[in-house]
Amino acid sequence: MEFLHDAFMQRALLAAVLVGITAPAVGIYLVQRRQALMGDGIGHVAMTGVGLGFLLNSSPVWMATLVAVAGSVAMELIRAYGKTRGDLALALLFYGGMAGGVLLINLSPTGSNANLSSYLFGSLTTVSPEDVTAISLLAAFVVLVTVGLRRHLFAVSQDEEFARVTGLPVRALNLLIAVTAAVTVTVAMRVVGLLLVSALMVVPVAAAQQLTKSFRATFVLAVATGVTVTLAGTVTSYYQDVPPGATIVLYAIGVFVLLTLLAAPLARRRARAAEGGAAGCDAPVPATRRPADDVQV
Repeated sequence: MEFLHDAFMQRALLAAVLVGITAPAVGIYLVQRRQALMGDGIGHVAMTGVGLGFLLNSSPVWMATLVAVAGSVAMELIRAYGKTRGDLALALLFYGGMAGGVLLINLSPTGSNANLSSYLFGSLTTVSPEDVTAISLLAAFVVLVTVGLRRHLFAVSQDEEFARVTGLPVRALNLLIAVTAAVTVTVAMRVVGLLLVSALMVVPVAAAQQLTKSFRATFVLAVATGVTVTLAGTVTSYYQDVPPGATIVLYAIGVFVLLTLLAAPLARRRARAAEGGAAGCDAPVPATRRPADDVQV
């Protein structure tokens, strides 16, 4: 446990825990909306914010947050109104964000491709106290939104038309999901990296869905998986001197494979139990509407 004596590892572990919580907490809504790759697109746009931060000699984390939020709002508006030209507009936004980041960071007197690499793939040694403060504040916002508004966000993610009929502000909630995803990307970029953050938003959720049937159970297991793999990847990176982002993502994929293997016999056991219960039932049980937390995902 000697790694706990190093200040940079204390900061890295704290950042890893926050990333492990926030990424799956947002990712579960993106998976429900079939927007699993949205985090990847936001990561491309956030690169421009990183480059702008170096160019203006300001915090790359906060500047990336501003640019990523603006980009996520643009993505949501394109999704809602772009129609047939939407894919082209999104492609221009993604690749323009990446190109802008590379250009701006090379124009900066204090920036270089080495600086950019730590944001693209994550870096343990470069997580500063200022980064920890920014990550903590942004993570608190993400948790408040994803937990406090979970019923509203779930309803919009499942069926926009039904949510609109019930009186929910669908457009505002869609924009809130997009903004929260953008904030999560900037929270995770110092640990996982902008190019790999989308995997941490999606893979723990996909892994949890192998065993769970309700939204609440999926949410809890996905967050637990996210925290476990980020901590494991961070510690492994310290001892083996391997990239933290890649290590964390590979651990997440390993958990997905493991839970998938465990899910097959469990599903067969449930099917046999259901058949036995149906055989012993004389009359069907009338269906009742379940609360949002118990809805199957």
